[in-house]
Amino acid sequence: MAVLRAWPPFLPQPLSRPSHSQSKRRPTCRGVAATVTPGPAPSTRSRTGGVHVHGGRAKKGLLGARGRPREERVPCLPATEAGVGAAGVAREEDEDDEYLAREAGWGVRRMGRVGEEMRRVAQVQAQAFHVPVALFNDFFFNFFKAEVLSALIYRVRNSPPDRYACLVAEEAEAADQLSKAPYERIVGVVDCTVQDEDDILKQLQGVDEYLYVSGIAVLPSFRRRKVGTALLKACEALGVKWRHRFMVLRAYEDDDGARGLYAKAGYRVVSRDPDWVTWVGRRRRVVMIKDLPVHDNQIEQQ
Repeated sequence: MAVLRAWPPFLPQPLSRPSHSQSKRRPTCRGVAATVTPGPAPSTRSRTGGVHVHGGRAKKGLLGARGRPREERVPCLPATEAGVGAAGVAREEDEDDEYLAREAGWGVRRMGRVGEEMRRVAQVQAQAFHVPVALFNDFFFNFFKAEVLSALIYRVRNSPPDRYACLVAEEAEAADQLSKAPYERIVGVVDCTVQDEDDILKQLQGVDEYLYVSGIAVLPSFRRRKVGTALLKACEALGVKWRHRFMVLRAYEDDDGARGLYAKAGYRVVSRDPDWVTWVGRRRRVVMIKDLPVHDNQIEQQ
């Protein structure tokens, strides 16, 4: 398994639901990585906005509404000191620094809103998803990494804290960890986003939103060392914490390594892309879901 991929959040995908006003007013980035998008936008309810029950219908929210256009390119938020600083330069007071999961010496926590950590996350995801080119590869890689960082800044700035989380895996038990800055210990990344895509909800029972897992990436020198397993366990812990019944991800149908990992973690295939996607040169994907141990009374208490 070369890399764990669950449809990266900065590539085009059908789960994005940007608002109509955003699609009109925000400028878009164009260039080498012009297809980069801000990833799956959180669903429209926000518990901080007064809607707490999963069984209710969707309301207008920060990043979109049901029935709105589903495609949008990422706004041109600068991947610079000012741009990163605008997304937050320190951990928020209510940020939980404790690990959501531990596995084989790895600890997984939420990414701190710190410039260096955000740059490290962009570096890890760029290394995982960049496709090398024959000429000027370094230039194209740096450009792609800047686009990834810009998309990360967008999600951090525009997502309620209970609708989107970037989780990072780090060496939790390394003898020399105290001599490293926190961002230097990050070796894996995953995004968790609350979603309510109708095509997915048809596969689920009794809910109108779910936790979508995407952008799983591990540095090359740390692959096959259970970092991916630790990331998936942390996603599950977050899903339970946020009181969701289901977790959803996408994987390439021919990626036996990744699908095997997800199946071992409890995910099952519920649908596939139609056959025609291969006619246009795209790899066919499968949708995999996992049930979470959340009871009805826990949801009603939110």
